[in-house]
Formats: sequence, C-alpha cells, structure tokens
Amino acid sequence: MPNIASVLKEEIARVARKEMRTETQQLKKASAHYRSDIAALKRRIAALEQLVGRLSKGTVKNAPGAATDQPASAFRFSASGLQAQRKRLGLSASEAALLLGVSDQSVYKWENGKTRPRASQFASIAALREMSKKEAASRLTTTSR
Repeated sequence: MPNIASVLKEEIARVARKEMRTETQQLKKASAHYRSDIAALKRRIAALEQLVGRLSKGTVKNAPGAATDQPASAFRFSASGLQAQRKRLGLSASEAALLLGVSDQSVYKWENGKTRPRASQFASIAALREMSKKEAASRLTTTSR
C-alpha cells in the first residue's frame, strides 16, 4: 500500500503544474498579442513618417512656385532642349558657355543631364532661346574681344 503522504504530495505537484500551465499559457497569449500590436504600430509609424516626408517635400517644391507667382508658361529646363538650341544656333559647347557666362563643363553636364542649371542661370538660357543665329554670332564676336 502506497504511503498516503507521497500520494498527496504527487497530487499537489500535479495540480500545481496544471495551474502553472494555464497561467503561463494566458501570459504567452497576451505577450504574443502585444507583440503583434507593437509590430502593427511600428508599421503605421513608418507609413506616417513616409507620408510626412512626401508632404514636406511637396510643400517645399510648391512654395517657391507660389512665392514667385510665375505664369504657367514659366521657364522649364530640359537637357535635350538646351542641346537642340545650341545646335540650332550652330554653336559649340564652349561658344554656348561663353554666351551663357558659364564654364564649358557646365554646358556639357547640363546637356548630358548630370546636373541642372541654377535658377539664376535660367534667364540667360531663356535669352538663348530667343536669339537668332546672326545675333548669337554677333554676340560671340563682341564677347570674345
């Protein structure tokens, strides 16, 4: 016959393990739920920060346009357009640079799309568009002297 004390001790240990298992399962479920909530919040924060970044870039782009109140036909620069104007006038890159008041390398990089001209240089590029071939040649002779 088994000792009643050992049977009682084993039964108490079994019940205690069962109780501990239910308690730890509840804690595991709660921590898994919290982890998934935290991950969802992190994703939401990242999406909102990305949206804020896009909006701030958009307002920065729109702010100068709104401040100058330029018409819809404002100057737009394109690399191929500059190259076409230079070819139309029969100018080399260095001659165009001389007319524009910039370096040869600047014209080269603008035409290849590696860089964009500064806003202060847009006026001289726009003037180049208005120029005729004869006018460009006469300005070159006066500038090179």
